[in-house]
Amino acid sequence: MASTFTNLGVELMATGENAGTWGTKTNANLNLAEQLLGGFKIQTLNAAGSGANTTPLAVADGALTGAAQNRVIILGAVSPEAITGNKIVTFPLLTETFYIIKNSTSGAYTVQLKAVSGSGATVTFSATDKGYKIIYLDGVATNTGVIEVPFGEGDVTLTGTQTLTNKTLTSPKVNENVAVTSTATELNILDGVTATATELNYSDLATLGTSAASKVLTANANNLTTISGAVLNTEDTLTDASSIVWNVINSPVAKVTLTANRAMAAPTGTGIASGQMISLLVIQDAGGTNTLTWNAVYEFPSDTAPTLTSTGALGDLFSFRYNGAKWLLMGQTLALTLA
Repeated sequence: MASTFTNLGVELMATGENAGTWGTKTNANLNLAEQLLGGFKIQTLNAAGSGANTTPLAVADGALTGAAQNRVIILGAVSPEAITGNKIVTFPLLTETFYIIKNSTSGAYTVQLKAVSGSGATVTFSATDKGYKIIYLDGVATNTGVIEVPFGEGDVTLTGTQTLTNKTLTSPKVNENVAVTSTATELNILDGVTATATELNYSDLATLGTSAASKVLTANANNLTTISGAVLNTEDTLTDASSIVWNVINSPVAKVTLTANRAMAAPTGTGIASGQMISLLVIQDAGGTNTLTWNAVYEFPSDTAPTLTSTGALGDLFSFRYNGAKWLLMGQTLALTLA
């Protein structure tokens, strides 16, 4: 019985065959196995002529001469080979293995990797892609597919634009302007920042709001924070209802117009803490005489809530400070003309 060969050219010797040459053939197989595991091949693409053409990568049974019997294949040359048309590189059918392929060509043309025949999957270097690809040949009979295996996917590289999701930066250093785009509601802590500037300026960050370039926030060694401009909490309008809901985290300054007798529910909001101050303007509708009952968490002098102004279209202003348990009245101004 004669020897047979694997799809990658390794000789499978039959029992009793090759007397006297067994060692030679075994060493040839070992050399071929080493080449299959880590061999390096430079394959030029212009040999078949200029313009678009196809370069086959073959397997040589029992020999080291097959281009497809190397793990790493450089398409072009060590110094980029100038190509003048789109190229196709083909691999043998039935071969199940993987390769590391480098596109070492110059010129704005594509290089396609595919099986020698059939309609299996293909992988293509774009006209501007002069990098590496890891490809896998599935070895399907008569229709081998060439499939790209991404490597470094999701890693942070030194060049290019990348979106980081759920990444931890250990002792990052920011050496230039960084554009931040986020749908998150908070910018938490940027720790370990090294910069030569003495101030951190916020300018035109859409998700954080916009501030004038000349306005800065600074802090000194005595824990004194200075803002070169006013701090404004915009006034939000609460929904008039039988029980009025007030999210004091989202709307620390608010107003509500009463259209009937109402009750003020306990303040809501995630992160309420001692020391927080809030302000509410209670407005009578045109008819007036509406009453307001306050939740017990609001604390007034002598535990007695004030009587609202009954005149239509007038407002009563109330300010509170939270002590961790109660919202303590800081001040009230009644019967305010608002227009």
